[in-house]
Amino acid sequence: MSPPLQGRRILVTRPAAQAGKLAAMIAALGGEAVLFPLLEIGPADDPASLQQAIARLDDYAIAVFISPNAVDFSVPAILARRAWPATLRAAAIGQSGAAQLAARGIGPVIAPLERFDSEALLELPEFQAERVGGRKVLILRGNGGRELLAETLLERGAEVDRVSCYQRSAPADGSTIVARLRDGSLDALTISSSEGLRTLLALLDSEGCERLRALPVFVPHQRIAEVGAGLGLRKLILTGPADSGIVEGLCAHDWLRHE
Repeated sequence: MSPPLQGRRILVTRPAAQAGKLAAMIAALGGEAVLFPLLEIGPADDPASLQQAIARLDDYAIAVFISPNAVDFSVPAILARRAWPATLRAAAIGQSGAAQLAARGIGPVIAPLERFDSEALLELPEFQAERVGGRKVLILRGNGGRELLAETLLERGAEVDRVSCYQRSAPADGSTIVARLRDGSLDALTISSSEGLRTLLALLDSEGCERLRALPVFVPHQRIAEVGAGLGLRKLILTGPADSGIVEGLCAHDWLRHE
């Protein structure tokens, strides 16, 4: 029996530092992962706000890491300056971030077990009003992004500090993807953020956008699917979360029927 992704050319759009695992999983199943990061990740232009938060770290009850990038771009700076406070609870949006914190000796980590988004984190007992009211919460994140977590915690009575410890930027040139769309050398795309999806469409010309809309687009979150539908994508496939969920969705897809 042929591997389930035999011969399928699948665009992987995660940031470069996070794309390796998904690409390897696709290759192990017979597919070809075409890497094109839609977000480039780097340190924040001004590290002063992170250094100020590190100096006040003992004042916080919870530190929330929005993404694995937030761990990568803040924890080394924290541990280079001081030990992690014993009274400070760490929280992560997803299990990847939680695993990275644990690998650095920080835990136990508060994290959702199923859906990996701000809504799921806010449903946990540790983030209810009776637990966070009057307490200080530090949110470590990238530039921009959603404000739902901070705004909800403020409504629940917490004091919230938001620190951008890394920045995201879009690639300047989409010509390689335009060329692949024109010559038909892509069979599907994986998109892991609404921001990335908007970035991709902005890089394409009208012909590229139309060809993209004809391809299956695998997304691991309902919010991304809703954004994609609003942007005119016609073949959106909602998968389970994280790399494993995306790969399961790719393998379950009836490629022959949908060609």
